[in-house]
Amino acid sequence: MEHYGFLTVIPTLIVLTLAVLTHRPIESLIAGSIAGLLMLDPGNVLIGLKDNAIAVLVDPDVAWVILVCGLMGSLIGLLIRTGATGAFTDAMTARIETRSSALMHTWVLGLLMFVDDYLNSLAVASSMRKITDKFRVSREMLSYIVDSTAAPVSVIVPISTWAVFFGALLESNGLAEDGKGLYVYIQAIPYMFYAWIAAAIVPLVIYNKIPPMGPMRKAERRAQETGQTIPPGSEHTELSNKAIQEKEGVKRSSWNFAMPMLSLVFFTWYFEVDFLKGIFVTLFLMMGMILATRTLTMNDTFDTAIDGFKTMIEPLAVLVSAFIFKNVNDSLGLTTYAIDMIQPVVTAGTLPVVIFFTMASISFATGSNWGVFVIVLPIVASLGQALGADMTLLIGATLSASTFGSHACFYSDATVLTAQASGLSSYQHAITQLPYTLVAATIAGLLYLLFGNFAAISAMF
Repeated sequence: MEHYGFLTVIPTLIVLTLAVLTHRPIESLIAGSIAGLLMLDPGNVLIGLKDNAIAVLVDPDVAWVILVCGLMGSLIGLLIRTGATGAFTDAMTARIETRSSALMHTWVLGLLMFVDDYLNSLAVASSMRKITDKFRVSREMLSYIVDSTAAPVSVIVPISTWAVFFGALLESNGLAEDGKGLYVYIQAIPYMFYAWIAAAIVPLVIYNKIPPMGPMRKAERRAQETGQTIPPGSEHTELSNKAIQEKEGVKRSSWNFAMPMLSLVFFTWYFEVDFLKGIFVTLFLMMGMILATRTLTMNDTFDTAIDGFKTMIEPLAVLVSAFIFKNVNDSLGLTTYAIDMIQPVVTAGTLPVVIFFTMASISFATGSNWGVFVIVLPIVASLGQALGADMTLLIGATLSASTFGSHACFYSDATVLTAQASGLSSYQHAITQLPYTLVAATIAGLLYLLFGNFAAISAMF
């Protein structure tokens, strides 16, 4: 694929600049997409925008994301309406007596929801909001802890949607024999340094071994001194989350929360880690149980499911805008430009760290994690084989880069969904957790430099 040289990065710079200035991701992404379309075909910008929007909306992967997010909204809405979330919150509150305990429970619950990062982002954040509010924890801190156990945990557990997807890609790119993709993926797990570090430093943050940094310090001071856990400007997100209320007089049971979560995990595995099938089955079973026990009427049940889907409209709009922007960047050849820049200066020893930082930057700029991996993996394989680099280490570095993009970018899917479920904007979430993601990325980069050179030296003897 050809590219436009340094001009290729202009749309991304526009998006990032506008996001910082306006704190509005949708408008920033649309502006960046229009800038890219002006470069591609200045006389047909409107047609280009229309074609890209239609291409995104009919893409099976995008449709999967829309259905998963919307139906998770429906499931969460039913959990709230039937009193299941309230019962779970009461049960957890009885065991939690301190701020650090509330945050550690959030972290552990996130570790347990490893089957999919969407499940983690939405279920954990929505169930822990009231508990952390009680201890004056800022929503920014809550969303950081939840997001740090979303993609980072899903990528290092080999029975998740990430493992299935990337294992298949390793086979299709000749890096694993047929049927051996998951085995090769598992071999690379110890080298997914960013994911390990991002998840592991959370307890250090909780117990103040790593103090609040940058915008997070201000957010935590606001919450602890004034009790205002929701950041200014995010009131509409919180109102959206409160659009569904628990039915008055409903009989609460924490099992009504636990069983759908267990069902979701079980059926996702049962259907070969297909999260969408897991949600469909869980929703059908839950709605059947609600109607059979007469917890809600038929009209109330289906109205709640629809209202829950509606709560996901804003994050879905951000994600669709991000997919359009990614398509424009693909047409401009952003990834190809980045690869062309690094090829002349890499060696077998430096390739892992260069791949990590380059791909992490692209994933951060485009908001794409799985998409970047699809494009980059064949190039990484060719470079690694040509230089004689350690391929397992390279796979780990590339997956770490995808994880960083999912974790750090303010319009990536996990970031947007975590922010929505936590009750703040995606920009507020991303900017407050950015210092921690950069710390984890720096440590991971140093490890890739060390291990890459060690592997290259070892191969010489």
